[in-house]
Amino acid sequence: SLWDPKGKENWGYTTEPQSGLNGRRIDIARGRVLGGSSSVNAMIYIRGNRRDFDMWASLGNSGWSYADVLPYFKRSESYQGSQPREFHGDAGPLSVIDYRSPSVAGEAFVEAAFTLGATARNNDFNGASQEAGAGFYQATKTPDGTRVTAGSAFIRPNLGRKNLQLLTGVRVRRLLIDGGRAIGVELEGVDGFSTIRAEREIILSGGAYETPKLLLLSGIGPAAELATWGIPVIQDLPGVGKDLQDHMLLGVGYQSQVAFAEPELLAEAGLFRWTQGEQQQTSPDLQYFFGPVQFLLPEYVNEGPGFTFAPILAQPLSRGTISLASTDPTVNAKLDPQYLSCEEDITVFEHGIRYARDLVQTEAFAGIRGRELAPGADVTSSADLRAFIRKAASTVWHPTSTCRMGTDEGAVVDPELRVRGVNGLRIADASVMPRIVNGNPNAATMMIAEKAADLIRGIQSPAPDA
Repeated sequence: SLWDPKGKENWGYTTEPQSGLNGRRIDIARGRVLGGSSSVNAMIYIRGNRRDFDMWASLGNSGWSYADVLPYFKRSESYQGSQPREFHGDAGPLSVIDYRSPSVAGEAFVEAAFTLGATARNNDFNGASQEAGAGFYQATKTPDGTRVTAGSAFIRPNLGRKNLQLLTGVRVRRLLIDGGRAIGVELEGVDGFSTIRAEREIILSGGAYETPKLLLLSGIGPAAELATWGIPVIQDLPGVGKDLQDHMLLGVGYQSQVAFAEPELLAEAGLFRWTQGEQQQTSPDLQYFFGPVQFLLPEYVNEGPGFTFAPILAQPLSRGTISLASTDPTVNAKLDPQYLSCEEDITVFEHGIRYARDLVQTEAFAGIRGRELAPGADVTSSADLRAFIRKAASTVWHPTSTCRMGTDEGAVVDPELRVRGVNGLRIADASVMPRIVNGNPNAATMMIAEKAADLIRGIQSPAPDA
């Protein structure tokens, strides 16, 4: 049920009809459980490309370059694998392990990428070069295979601390602002309404959907939008709920001539590449998940074993919005990601399908590959492939950037994560990312939290040995 967006562990978000997806609505899984979405995700641990963070810094976000944030990634991590320790931490609360039992199909995927020009076999995506070659994904698990979450790693071990009180079964209805300063939060729980006052600061970590929703309910956001709901404007911030970014994927599937054991992760192997030739100043725009499973629309699934290439928009150009659907805090926000509204995203997907076909035709897959299940060997023209993309593409459930960090008028927080125009209020979650990172944002979100802890304490950068 963790994967069921309508299950009790999820918030039950569904998008507005998406014109770029033939009018389909997409169900979105968001964790309604201790640890949030880290408790319902696929457990892949990948930080992002070093260029992502250097781009953040180049946009005016001082202190967020790759060199600045790498120590925070290492601080969180207790890496249990075999890769060199230059890029990995060994004393943090978050256990990270290497993939241990690759399938023969996964091994073939890595070898195929090497055959077609990758410079490294078994690349460490969290190491020196994310784009050097195909490799196997690391995972947020203990050595015995148990899921590790933000809750199990950072919250539960600290429940005995005197300066931590955990409240569950309550909902924050709005922030209380007085004289331009955040002074408390209004809660609703089984015992009714209550208020918690803040002596110093309020740190908002509701995620890319709930954080902008709470700001809007509290009168912080685009003035015209607030006016339509009759909400008094506390601070006119046009960027609240804008710039929504999300990774998308689809399945290019094949029958297999050999059977596979159940994989440790849904996607065991991966690859990053540029679709327009290597561009040193930008992150690769295409990522792959690869696994010995049929991760396809039901109509394409075939009896027997199979494997799937899943091309992913690593740097999507389409932008969406989060807005209020009601002034009732219990009602989910209106979610309009505007998937595939930018034609360049379709072009990346088309390249992703064609390159998957190149990979599967290498000698590495001889004796493994069977019939192409999706989109099907007869789907070859650009028009037909693009029709398949709009039919099959969906989300990887990686929303970011709805309260993005920056120094421009559209930014919601400054480089110290302080909400512009409101004293005593910071945001520390995926909503502050200026641009989405290459890879599953879970790791980068934890890094943001680590850095936020230092910023709250007035520390601009970690100690050299952090």
